[in-house]
Amino acid sequence: MYEKIQQALESAQTIVIVQAENPDGDSLGSAIALEAILEDIGKAVSMHCSVEMPKYLRYIDGWDRVSIDFNTKADMAIIVDTVSDVLLSKTLAVPEIKHFFETHPVFALDHHGSVTSSLPFEHELVIAPEAVATGELIIDIATKLGWHISKDAAEALYASIMADSLGLTTANTTASSFRAVATLVEQGAVPAEIEAKRREFMKKSAEILAYKGRLLERIEYYLDGALALVHIPWEEIAEYSDQYNPSVLVLDEMRLVYDVKLAVAIKTYPDGKLTGKLRANPEAKIADVVAAYFGGGGHGYSAGFRVYESYEHIKKELVEATDKALGEINR
Repeated sequence: MYEKIQQALESAQTIVIVQAENPDGDSLGSAIALEAILEDIGKAVSMHCSVEMPKYLRYIDGWDRVSIDFNTKADMAIIVDTVSDVLLSKTLAVPEIKHFFETHPVFALDHHGSVTSSLPFEHELVIAPEAVATGELIIDIATKLGWHISKDAAEALYASIMADSLGLTTANTTASSFRAVATLVEQGAVPAEIEAKRREFMKKSAEILAYKGRLLERIEYYLDGALALVHIPWEEIAEYSDQYNPSVLVLDEMRLVYDVKLAVAIKTYPDGKLTGKLRANPEAKIADVVAAYFGGGGHGYSAGFRVYESYEHIKKELVEATDKALGEINR
């Protein structure tokens, strides 16, 4: 199953690992783990993301090695946790990088089985829709190909799986997910230490806590409370994002409101861009379906999109898309 990636690596000395421009715990943990694993087999590895790592992810050791720069001298690329051209648009907007993808071996590792690849260049897709996270897929690849998982790689993969499975609690968490985590603990990952780091980075100032209260007061509810929506304008992004991601501040609380099936935070930017971060509850795994309406992607519980349109227009379409997705579930 993984012979092609093994063959490509035999011919490559330098590899660049690529994340989407909405990095999360799974994408970052997967990238850092691959860096450690591939370096152990003698490869030179760099990591690329077109945006800076959000502060809430910086509990994962190695985040600071992810660079906005892209090594176009590399021999091949591995894209982790996405197959969406929209979520790589900043990277693809650079002609030299786009040319690199068009002229070099590219592998895309993902677990979002409901998403069709829209990458505009030839690539080998390695997908595991049954995996709870891309990190779980990487463990399987490492096991099948005989790659060593060091303590550093194990810690990164543990963070990956725990992030996308919400601590091994989502409906798509399987017995294989628990076995994967057990393997990582055997390889040196210490759950208590990793969780302590994560909680340290979750701490916030009194100013941010007060802002969170204002955000919670602004939540709007549609479709008899099934859709919870909050709008975060550019002024607030500029003022608070350096301390804490405004979307992350409130999405979990939004999902915990009675009757809410889908929580959405929409940010607006000066250039007319809007980004949406979606989190769905287990009884309605529609985050990816709704995000796909806007050209985005993800999985049933967590997804995102980016568009260039007015907020009011997107809000109207968001309500319609959510209503349609919920209707399909009911039918």
